[in-house]
Amino acid sequence: MKIQENAFAFACAAAFALIWIVCSLFVVALPNMMSDMTGKMLHTDWQAMGWHMSVLGILIGGVFWAFLAGILGWLIAKIYNMQLRDS
Repeated sequence: MKIQENAFAFACAAAFALIWIVCSLFVVALPNMMSDMTGKMLHTDWQAMGWHMSVLGILIGGVFWAFLAGILGWLIAKIYNMQLRDS
């Protein structure tokens, strides 16, 4: 079954944008807990660094993450579809 590259790219971008918004809300609401969790995920002491967030930063970061997720989704679908032709 072939994947529609553009539709899959849009779905990836939308999913990442939604996750970005949820994550940003958690950081704003529970900064210490999220800092601790981020540190554990990255194997570092994230709390010593602290959060430096602004509304513009959240917006720009979300747009970039969604854009990159869309490109990655398109590429994954394209490679998948190419594999179908070769088999």
